[in-house]
Amino acid sequence: MNEQQNSEVTTFLPVLQKGIWLFGISAWIFGLTDRSIALFADGYLSAIDIVQLFTASFFFISWLFLNPYAIARTPKNTQAKNSNIKI
Repeated sequence: MNEQQNSEVTTFLPVLQKGIWLFGISAWIFGLTDRSIALFADGYLSAIDIVQLFTASFFFISWLFLNPYAIARTPKNTQAKNSNIKI
């Protein structure tokens, strides 16, 4: 029974991670759109508005680098693959 629970958890966690990541992308796009509309709505560009937009853009780009499927391409996995090679 314990192996079945472990199997279910290991199949569910990547789906949950991907779902949270995709929800975050849509939330950041909404936030950037909202900031952009607020920035150009009054016709006056202030330094604070521009800094807020650049900060939100920076966090959005950082969120994109947290892709859960990028973990599969880490050097740790390639090291394990190369450890089977006999010298």
